[in-house]
Formats: sequence, C-alpha cells, structure tokens
Amino acid sequence: MSRSAHPAGPRHADVLPEGHYTAPPTDLNALDPKVWAQTVTRTPDGVVSVGGIDVKKLAEEFGTPAYFIDEADFRARARAWRTAFGEDADVFYAGKAFLSRAVVRWLHEEGLNLDVCSGGELTTALSAGMPADRIAFHGNNKSTEEITEAISSGVGRIVLDSFQEIVRVAHIAESLGRRQRVQIRVTVGVEAHTHEFIATAHEDQKFGIGLADGQAAEAVRRALALDGLELIGIHSHIGSQIFDMAGFEVAARRVVKLLAEIRDEHGVELPEIDLGGGLGIAYTSEDDPSEPHEIAKALNEIVTRECESAKLRTPRISVEPGRAIVGPTAFTLYEVGTIKPLDGLRTYVSVDGGMSDNIRTALYDAEYSVSLVSRVSEAEPMLVRVVGKHCESGDIVVRDAFLPADLAPGDLIAVPATGAYCRSMASNYNHALRPPVVAVRDSEARVIVRRETEEDLLRLDVG
Repeated sequence: MSRSAHPAGPRHADVLPEGHYTAPPTDLNALDPKVWAQTVTRTPDGVVSVGGIDVKKLAEEFGTPAYFIDEADFRARARAWRTAFGEDADVFYAGKAFLSRAVVRWLHEEGLNLDVCSGGELTTALSAGMPADRIAFHGNNKSTEEITEAISSGVGRIVLDSFQEIVRVAHIAESLGRRQRVQIRVTVGVEAHTHEFIATAHEDQKFGIGLADGQAAEAVRRALALDGLELIGIHSHIGSQIFDMAGFEVAARRVVKLLAEIRDEHGVELPEIDLGGGLGIAYTSEDDPSEPHEIAKALNEIVTRECESAKLRTPRISVEPGRAIVGPTAFTLYEVGTIKPLDGLRTYVSVDGGMSDNIRTALYDAEYSVSLVSRVSEAEPMLVRVVGKHCESGDIVVRDAFLPADLAPGDLIAVPATGAYCRSMASNYNHALRPPVVAVRDSEARVIVRRETEEDLLRLDVG
C-alpha cells in the first residue's frame, strides 16, 4: 500500500477558521491515558491494542466500524463509584448512556443500581437479571403500559415528572394493589455550563416540575395525599458533561431548602435526595474531569452542610453516573477510505462510518480526539476533519484534529471515549448498518451487541 504524503493544508491551527486545537501535539503516536481506556496501549510493533488484542486482529475478526469496550475498565470505573459513595448512598448507572444485557450483568456483579427511562430499557434490565428493586424508572412522558410494567415488576422507584404523572402512577399502583415508591423531579433553576440541548435544570425545558414558582411544593402536597404513592425523596438533575461542582452546590442548597419546607408544612422529613448525574469525562487532552472519590466527597459535604444549616437529618444521597462510567471505556474503530486535501484549509479524511454511529458531533458540536492506530508514523502532522460516508455535509466525526501526513486509505484510525451515547443514539440513516459492540478482556473478545445485517433492515420493512 502506498504511504505517499498528501497535501495537507495548514499544519497549525492558528490559521484554522474554527476549531478546538491551537497547535499540533508533539507526538502523534502517543495515547493520552485521560481519553483512552485503561488497557489501551501500543504493542512493540506500533499497533494499538486493547485488552491484550491489537486492533488489526480485531478489525479482521469483527470488521469496521465497530465499538470496542474495555470490560476491565468498565468494571473498575463502576467499582470506583460504588466505593467512593459507600454503603450509605446509592449509585444508579444511567442506562441511557449505553445499555445491553452484558452491561446489566456487569453492573449487578459490581453492586450498582440501574436507572432506565423507557420500557425497552426496563425489559433489557429485567431480562439480564437486574433485581427490580434496584431499578429507577425515569422519563418525562411514561406511557400507561410502561408505568404498569414498571409497577408490576416491582421497580424500586419511579421518578415523577409532571402533575399528570403523579395521578397516573398513583391510579395504576392502586389498581394493581401496590404502593409505589416515588421521587419528584424538580427543576432547580441552575444553568449548567454545558450545551443548551443537554442542560436540564433551567426552567425553560421539558423535564421536571418548577421549584421557583411553587409548583414543586404543590406536587409534593398531591403526592403525599395519594394512597398509591410513597414519596421517598426529591430528584434533581442539572445537565450533562459538567466539570464545575458549583452547579451541584446551588442545586443541593435549593433541594434541601425544599426538604425543610416539606418538613415545616407536612411534618415529614423525606429520607432521600437524588442529585442526578452529568459529570463530565475527557474527550480531549484539555478536559480535566474529577475522580469519583473527589465528586463523592464534594457532594456529601455540600448536602451535609446544607442539612445542618436547615436542622434536617442528612438524607440518603443517590447519584446517576452513566457517561462517567461507560464513556471512557470504549473507542470506535474506523478504516480510512478517501483523503481529500483542501489547500489552505484542512484535509478531509473519510471513514467507513459517520453520523449513523456517532451523531454527537453533529448534534452537540461535541469534540473528540482521533489517532492512527494500525501503525506508528514519523510524518509531519496535518490538520484534518474526520468525516463519515453519509449524504450530509454535517456528517462530521471529529471536527478538527491532527493526523500524520502520510495517512493513507486502508489505515485504521480510532476515536476514543465513545462508550456513552454513540451506540445508544446510532441510526440507520442512509440504511447504514449499526456497528457491533465488542467487549475485550484478558486477550479475549466477544460480541455483546452484534452488527446489524441487511436482513435485519428488510425484516422490518413489511411493504
């Protein structure tokens, strides 16, 4: 295969019209441990490996594009969260980030609970053996069928998101002869420093019941008055991909104030608060996420301090990390197809996947890293935009990054930190086949979600 260099456009991002980087990295072959899973390394011949298997072998066996998840890394991160918060708190893995039956079993074995937000996620959880009482059911518009299934199966809690849902859940619970444990999700008016589409605690959005206008207090009154409900706490979630703990401090202060008002009005001290998830991960070398023990310490101190000030017993805390567990554990492997230099701008590198396997760049302007993983290169860095094969100019995987100037068709490149939301939000746009998810551990690889086939597409097309 020819390794001829391509006219690469600018070598430095100071002439870039837009972008994340300011200068190329000093070593294009280095793998930043902040953005790669724990067992990812380069073999002596320069090929990247995960779990003891190099990516060339993985590509030969499983094809590309494909998601590869480091099972040992996933388990280690799950344990770190469980250990950080201890036995006096609950850690619910947010299944929306990525869910499969294998992941459910890993969570169960590592002692975590599970947060689901649809009937499909609930069915997946139950089918893989997650005890129903360790499941929380979320969602802003749960159907009657979903609520019935959740209550019938014995889920540990349902998070109520509207006045209609308070009545709906209570009615279904009573018709089933149950008293359902519930929390009320409140919007606390915190503007998390994140993309507007993933900020969830300001007033002008679809989730939760408003705190500032007194609606949350009214929701509490209604829930306490209904025999089918056992109100156990208040739920708050301020957004996603958050690095600054200041938002959580404001949210906790406002939630505890509501708890004090509930005590004063109803003579009830609710035993739990859920502060949600949304803690950020490193997608690029410039991201600097906190460790689970640092987050646990900060949240516990915030809640304890606010409760002492309000003369309340400290409630049991719940958190819901999803991305923070699964995000860093996986990468997406692509094969380079075409390389198109645009003089004075950048080089477009097209791969065999795209927005059908990672919509986040197009949807959120998400930033990612990328590396040549099938070999090492001593070539100069070239500024690239990694794009997919779909019929959309917005089909971008990595907006701006540096790859070696001798990059060629057939090379394998990988985008790290794609464990969260990429497979969950994958689509069949252009009738693309969604990639497999392959778990790798101790030099063994196994498919946990298989690649779709054309037969799968035609089986759903009944016309």
